[in-house]
Amino acid sequence: MNNSELDLKSLLDSYLKHWKWFILCLAVAILMAVVYVRYSVPMYSASAKIQILEENGSSSELSVLQDLDVFSGGTTKIEDEIEILKARSNFIQVVKKLKLNVRYYVIGNIRDNELYGGNFPFTINFISADSIVNKSNHHFYVDLKSDTSFEYSEEEDGPYKKYDYGSKIKTKIGDIILVPETEYLNSYKNKRLKVAIDPIPLVAAEYRDNIVVSPANKMSNIINITLTDPVQKRAVDIINELVQTNNSNAVEDKKDIADRTTKFINDRITEIYSNLSSVDESAETFKESRGIADLGSQSSVNFNRSASSEQELQSASIQLNIANSMKDLISDQEGYDVVPTNVGLNDPGIANAAQKYNELVAQRNRLLESSNEKNPVIVKLDQQLESLKRGMQSSLNNVTNNLDLQVNSLSKQLSQINSRIYAAPSNERALRDISRQQQTTESLYLYLLQKREESQITFASAAPKSKIVDAAYGAGLPIAPKPKVVYLAAIILGLLIPFSVIYAQGLLENKVQNKIELEKLISNRASAPVLAELPKIGKKDNKLVSGMDRSVLGESLRILRTNLDYLLRKNLKTDLGSVTLITSSVSGEGKTFLSSNLAMVLASTKKRVLLIGADIRNPKLHDFYLNLKGGGEQLTRKEITGLTEYLYSDSVGFKDAITPMIIGDTKIDIVFSGKIPPNPAELLMSDRLADFFERARANYDYIIVDSAPMLAVTDTLLVSDYADQILYVTKAGVTERKVLEYPIKLLEEGKIKNMSFIVNGVKESNLGYGGKYGYGYGKTVKKWWSLS
Repeated sequence: MNNSELDLKSLLDSYLKHWKWFILCLAVAILMAVVYVRYSVPMYSASAKIQILEENGSSSELSVLQDLDVFSGGTTKIEDEIEILKARSNFIQVVKKLKLNVRYYVIGNIRDNELYGGNFPFTINFISADSIVNKSNHHFYVDLKSDTSFEYSEEEDGPYKKYDYGSKIKTKIGDIILVPETEYLNSYKNKRLKVAIDPIPLVAAEYRDNIVVSPANKMSNIINITLTDPVQKRAVDIINELVQTNNSNAVEDKKDIADRTTKFINDRITEIYSNLSSVDESAETFKESRGIADLGSQSSVNFNRSASSEQELQSASIQLNIANSMKDLISDQEGYDVVPTNVGLNDPGIANAAQKYNELVAQRNRLLESSNEKNPVIVKLDQQLESLKRGMQSSLNNVTNNLDLQVNSLSKQLSQINSRIYAAPSNERALRDISRQQQTTESLYLYLLQKREESQITFASAAPKSKIVDAAYGAGLPIAPKPKVVYLAAIILGLLIPFSVIYAQGLLENKVQNKIELEKLISNRASAPVLAELPKIGKKDNKLVSGMDRSVLGESLRILRTNLDYLLRKNLKTDLGSVTLITSSVSGEGKTFLSSNLAMVLASTKKRVLLIGADIRNPKLHDFYLNLKGGGEQLTRKEITGLTEYLYSDSVGFKDAITPMIIGDTKIDIVFSGKIPPNPAELLMSDRLADFFERARANYDYIIVDSAPMLAVTDTLLVSDYADQILYVTKAGVTERKVLEYPIKLLEEGKIKNMSFIVNGVKESNLGYGGKYGYGYGKTVKKWWSLS
């Protein structure tokens, strides 16, 4: 198995050993998903399709307006129609029509059920004006107790007050009256209802934000309308009502323009009819006074030439008259009002500019119903209207100037022709002038009558702006929540949370956890083996193993003993006893614990073992055995002579420093640290220490030295010269990885030799490669799910 496979296996093991957390988080996430799916409010979707209709000839007319730079854009953009459809005024009308600002709920234990469709147990009559109710926010609760009375409160938890149906209830929005609907009242008896009254603008804004209006594709006039709502029927009604409201407003705008045009034409017809009557009377009076009946025989050639010029002059005069009237109407206009269209001007640019002007005026008037003139949208419309007005005035000025030139030119031409006719008798000349005036006025009169009929036809045939392709419909099934998606998300989340926590712990972890991690850490730097790992023990567990101990700790120490014997036989070339030095980085990592237990395991093999407390600065060995004895009667009845006394005084012999102890069936000799000296380093450098170890080697098979922490003081390095094997103790979850750089560096520099590592306090789940020591000897713990 290569390193990559081992790394992958160890990575998987680091997660799989926490399988209980994965199962727990997964179960909690799925339970939360079940509750969410069960009690969340389902959402339904409704959709519709409409087609935006274009008026005949609109493309060519708009292209003329483009040439005049009246406004930009080649054709009516579908985006503009979408914005008009989503206008705030449209949604306010929809909310008012469907009464969406008043909602009814049946209070449930966990989720409230909303009522819609008119099947309400009662209706609400508002005494206050609509302007107050439509801008108010008020919620109240009703308990339906009987057919004649109910209980009312503005808080769900009460207090409730009893009222009879039909009686006035005083609220912050004015008096209200509840009228029972006997057909549906019995279905809601003994239930509590909530009535929510919200401001119409707020409700309209909510639905305006939720509705989605988009073109079917870039080149299409089809618009898709979609709305999501907890009540599917309400979503369908809102879409249908929105389309109907938009079409109705468009029809009203067209009828308003047509009505305004008809009024303008009627005023002109009245004025021209008066002029025509006056001209007819003048002709009749002239002929009667002069006795003229027929002038056809006079100057037929000159007359024919004059007739053509007169016809052109009449046409130009009509156009000039209409253009002047139109210009005066626009100049005298205060504010913005619709202007007549289709009045007979031959200039299509003016006609189409007037049509665009009327559309913007209609849109501005609708917005002013629910806003004011400072609204940014209205300000922008005013700017567009002002630009169109200036454009039409400029175009009309150009038209009138051209027509004036044309009339003057035709008049001069006609004068030249008539100069020859005026040579005829004055009667014929006077009658010609009257006839010409009569024909001009009559032509204009007939023309305006025709345009009035066309305007009436336009008013009667005003068509909506859009055509319904697909009326609003719903799929019938909720679109949210989606159980499969929710459960999948719950499973992913349930697995992701423990995975993320474990991964984050791994990233933040800077301490040694088990044997495998320590081997990886030192394998690339030094050839120091990890001999064993010791399990973490509880406060109530025995701190010192006996000879027959078969616990996980006991088996771990036996593995350590076996590995240590192998190294000692390999490194030791004499028959004398071996010296094993035990140290660590800092205090509290288990040196004394390991020294004592290793000595006990070695002594259980009937070997001669000497345990030395070489940490003379901060003795721990004495306290360990003192606590172990439950009061330390044997240790406190006499003054103990230890290593310090031996090194300090030549009068203290080797045997005087040894304290023999019997623990269970195991005999062990101990050399305690003794009193704390003022100069520990200098004391450990004395020749007496070398003499002490020579005597110990000669009398014992194993000498275990409990030394001081290597990072704290130099004592350990002084004693290490006498050691055949050094055991460096690390503690799982305590020893930081960076502090191990120091002993590894000492190995690389050759300052110490024959060093091995021990991992102490390893959690049971982290032991070895996932296995457990003490197979066949450990305690059998019955699992919580066991039935017997």
